[in-house]
Amino acid sequence: MTIVYGKTPNYGQPIGILMLETHFPRVPGDIGNATTFPFPVVYKVVKGADSNRVVLQADPALIQPFVEAAKELVAEGCRAIITSCGFMAIFQKEMAAQLDVPVVSSSLLQVPLVSSMLQPGKKVGILTAKASSLGERHFAGVGISHIPKVVYGIEDTEFGKVFFNGLDHIDIALAEKEMLAVAEKMVGENPDIGAIVLECTNMPPFARAIQQKTGLPVFDIITLINYVHGALVSPQYFGHM
Repeated sequence: MTIVYGKTPNYGQPIGILMLETHFPRVPGDIGNATTFPFPVVYKVVKGADSNRVVLQADPALIQPFVEAAKELVAEGCRAIITSCGFMAIFQKEMAAQLDVPVVSSSLLQVPLVSSMLQPGKKVGILTAKASSLGERHFAGVGISHIPKVVYGIEDTEFGKVFFNGLDHIDIALAEKEMLAVAEKMVGENPDIGAIVLECTNMPPFARAIQQKTGLPVFDIITLINYVHGALVSPQYFGHM
């Protein structure tokens, strides 16, 4: 006889995602579109956390609202917490210290792993929502200050305007074209880049196009979430010898 015990109202969704309070469109591939994932995820909006407070202000007053929302997701059965903005890297240590489940504040947590895969002398290329706002405090937050890297932003593109102006529509074809232009410029000006990490959680819909255009491995928040999910829900293997 197999006895199963429970303690939460819901089951089967180990990944909890903390969303900013936004309303711009989130297409498949975006962290905010549940069809992006081949497994269930749970969302919770952090009230008052908008793009300006997170990206431009790096407002430390947001730490506790994020932590409290995360605790609610953990109480509902989530076993890992993800944030929907890579700029939350600046608060990685503070959030992880208050939660007893793994915390993924940013896609940038992958940078050390990616760098260790590369030939000596190769750099990690980081595409971000706003290059001028992504700085040393964010790098220190996720332990990548010492890693050779270059950072390029998409803040001057139409895609950037959708994100920062909170528009309710997006031209996907134009967004892809502009994203590719920035990626090509970054790699063209830095031929020693060995791989690309997308900081922005709205960029994964374009990862495949960037990969094909540059010929480089592309890592993003979705590759990281899939990695974490695999650690939480180990697959059962079938085969033959």
